[in-house]
Amino acid sequence: MSAPTSSTPVPAAAPATSGHRRILVTSALPYANGQIHIGHMVEYIQTDIWVRSLRMHGHEVYYVGADDTHGTPIMLRAEQEGITPKQLIERVGKEHKRDFDSFGISFDNYYSTDAEENRVLCESIYGSLKAAGLIEARDIEQAYDPVKEMFLPDRFIKGECPKCGAKDQYGDNCEVCGSTYQPLDLINPYSVVSGATPVRKTSTHYFFRLSDPRCEDFLRGWVSGLAQPEATNKMREWLGDKGDAKLADWDISRDSPYFGFEIPGAPGKYFYVWVDAPVGYYASFKNLADARGLDFEEWIRPGSKTEQYHFIGKDILYFHTLFWPAMLEFSGHRTPTNVFAHGFLTVDGAKMSKSRGTFITAKSVIDTGINPEWLRYYYAAKLNHTMEDIDLNLEDFQARVNSDLVGKYVNIASRAAGFLIKRFEGRVQDSAMNHPLLLQLRAAIAQIAALYESREYGRALRTTMDLADTVNAFVDTAKPWDQAKDETNAAALHETCSVSLEAFRLLSLALKPVLPLLAESVEGFLGIAPLVWADVSAPLSSSQPINAYKHLMTRVDPKQIEALVAANRESVAPGQTAAPAAAASASTSKKAAKAKEPEAEGVISIDDFAKIDLRIAKIVNCTAVEGSDKLLQLTLDVGEEKTRNVFSGIKSAYQPQDLIGKFTVMVANLAPRKMKFGLSEGMVLAASSEDEKAEPGLYILEPHSGAKPGMRVK
Repeated sequence: MSAPTSSTPVPAAAPATSGHRRILVTSALPYANGQIHIGHMVEYIQTDIWVRSLRMHGHEVYYVGADDTHGTPIMLRAEQEGITPKQLIERVGKEHKRDFDSFGISFDNYYSTDAEENRVLCESIYGSLKAAGLIEARDIEQAYDPVKEMFLPDRFIKGECPKCGAKDQYGDNCEVCGSTYQPLDLINPYSVVSGATPVRKTSTHYFFRLSDPRCEDFLRGWVSGLAQPEATNKMREWLGDKGDAKLADWDISRDSPYFGFEIPGAPGKYFYVWVDAPVGYYASFKNLADARGLDFEEWIRPGSKTEQYHFIGKDILYFHTLFWPAMLEFSGHRTPTNVFAHGFLTVDGAKMSKSRGTFITAKSVIDTGINPEWLRYYYAAKLNHTMEDIDLNLEDFQARVNSDLVGKYVNIASRAAGFLIKRFEGRVQDSAMNHPLLLQLRAAIAQIAALYESREYGRALRTTMDLADTVNAFVDTAKPWDQAKDETNAAALHETCSVSLEAFRLLSLALKPVLPLLAESVEGFLGIAPLVWADVSAPLSSSQPINAYKHLMTRVDPKQIEALVAANRESVAPGQTAAPAAAASASTSKKAAKAKEPEAEGVISIDDFAKIDLRIAKIVNCTAVEGSDKLLQLTLDVGEEKTRNVFSGIKSAYQPQDLIGKFTVMVANLAPRKMKFGLSEGMVLAASSEDEKAEPGLYILEPHSGAKPGMRVK
């Protein structure tokens, strides 16, 4: 398998890797009100791989994080457990750090937003925004819990949707019909905290004037630098046309009782959690800078030559591409170099579910003996530079890890190391280090490194595993087990084992950002210093013998997967719900009543629909099927390495040449069907009347312009 050619496009994400760079990287802050689960880990693994790859270039990279610790849910959770909010966040912070360490997330500093550095920075930024005329006080009417004597956030009010009448809907949007509304628009609303009916009450709040023309003008320019077209398009949609901006002012205050930082000069008013959470990035870095003697101001001032990147989920894009850069710009700070958003995680094609045991906590992964690096590899194999969701298919997870990591990669070392130790004192043949196979692998390393920086991890790993296939083919052809039977083949055997182990070293270099702990074991086995990208041209040498081979990685056992699912089925740790028991039981009784309602005939659940994997496909070729009056043979690009072959009964409606180049929608996870004309690997979707021969005929589905092959239809 040859290395990727230069014609393969690599999306731009950051400045080129030449020259020394100084880079600050963050992931979104997990809320200190629950456990870390494998959905969270998509982001932290994605960020960590990027950080490790940049460090391997020798750049000065700092990766910081923190727990997001303020807000009403924290206050209520602590009250429910009979402890103070500070005791709660201290305990949860240790649990979160434990989980991140277990998954090899290489934070330089992991901190808390409830820190003095954060309070000082929040007050400073607020003061600058106020001086710039971008803070305004207004009286607003809110929902108030007369029993708990507190204003209620939207998510702490439930009732019937004012649009469709669905029960038990939150105060901001309906999960049934998708409508958005104000909390007080709910029918028969009740407080999730006490169960009481909320009343209307007026309070003074403080707003960041995001609608100010200065903010609008700045953000229109800033959006053009975003790396992801999806993010740019979404932000332009939020901004609206110039002169007709859609941006609303942002309520940045909350009323007492509230756990957070009090706003200077406004007793009883606190910074909304989404104010101090992003500032927490800087607070964590400030804490690190003080500890290491770094010039913090140099990194955050306007015009700084340093770089700053935020990795986030696509659900919080609004905060990170509008509020956060505007806050920084008008408080006298540098703005982010870029923001990278990712999609969500599904498990076996559906949302994570406690009833199915797929709402999987990070701790349960460790407790059931699952190697976290298996998940690091599987996630990386599916991640790219877009905001597309990824799916953890547990069966595919087992098969891919066992095939790629054990069957292809680790197998190379196990096949060669024993012969080298027994016959050649563990020393490689220096003349073998210029073997053509090794030259091919070395030539591919730079492209793999570039793919990591562009966040095209899936392509980086496919390239690496293609190279592993090539190495295994070399071993299969050379047959060292046969060479070892004849002493006259000693030189050939020495070459085979030497080439194999150097190839294994190069593959380990390519995999190190994804599998850091395994790479560390490999470095010990080979007796080499920690691998960096420059080591591509530093081959193994006879002057340094390898050490005895020990198993580097075990296979995934199906029983481990079963144990993982069982450990997470309907398991909720004590105190995980923010609502007191009285309100929770009221909500539960309503849900129970709803559950008893008979299902409508022919109706499916959202979980049923989620099982269907609909993908955008490009028709790259289309021919008539000889011997069939109905079928056309379609060659489809669905964003995979290979095209799909699909037979479709649409011959009566289309000429083959008219379909070539069109985009359509296909069912991508339909079991392949063997037909007399060949294997059909999916199904394209078409609309028709009950009688396809009658008007209006038959029409394949075509997506809106801009859709790309492989995009998921949801």
